Amino acid sequence: MIAIRSESEIAILREANQLVAEVLVTLAGMAQPGITTGALDDEAAKLIRAFGAKPSFLGYHGYPKNTCISVDDQIIHGIPGKRKLKDGEIVSIDVGVKHRGYFGDAALTVACGTIDSTRTKLMEATDLALSRAIAAAKEGNHLVDISRAVQTTCEEAGFSVVRSFVGHGIGTAMHEEPQVPNFVMRDKGPLLRAGMVLAIEPMVNAGTQDVRVMKDGWTAVTADGKPSAHFEHSIVVREAGGEILSATPKLVWGRRKQ
Repeated sequence: MIAIRSESEIAILREANQLVAEVLVTLAGMAQPGITTGALDDEAAKLIRAFGAKPSFLGYHGYPKNTCISVDDQIIHGIPGKRKLKDGEIVSIDVGVKHRGYFGDAALTVACGTIDSTRTKLMEATDLALSRAIAAAKEGNHLVDISRAVQTTCEEAGFSVVRSFVGHGIGTAMHEEPQVPNFVMRDKGPLLRAGMVLAIEPMVNAGTQDVRVMKDGWTAVTADGKPSAHFEHSIVVREAGGEILSATPKLVWGRRKQ
């Protein structure tokens, strides 16, 4: 059952996602060579609690940290710690909060120092895929229209979409129905209705789509060691396309020109 949220619920979801966006703005600015991923996580925890919210990742199925910070060939679920960022890497930062009984969730990938053309193009294609997916999240479309937007954009750019992990509905739980794949399934999926709230999150690899999970049980990396990018927004389905709940004028992602 996919929830249709009232405007009062959407207002709280917007608040939660705005908190996420504020944290992402800060962490993106801090992601410079020499800083540890653990220091980024500590700052996120401080900010989230200062906002009066809770980090929703901490303790989720035993996850040990407040954020997921995935570096270069790490796709998602990178556990922050002692690793120092290096010039030329890309860093995916994923933040989730619980606020007034509702959840916010968004992510972005940023450059650490000066990156090469492959990483630049990978980030641009993933961001564009998110933009097109959000535009497809309009009433009367089907879920497959979101998936097709991501897959087509990324594969036309020469990259591959991850199939082992997908987006999801979000609301009073961090993960709700429906699953939101970044690739086309056999059926069209559910009809999109205004008021559905989705976390759309393209995860795109420079090389193979194949994934392996590290010994920590969480960190997912590309099977060939090539870099991966991850952008995510929580959005609400509207008549004209998705409304981004986690948008911020301080740092723009998922709003590239079509």
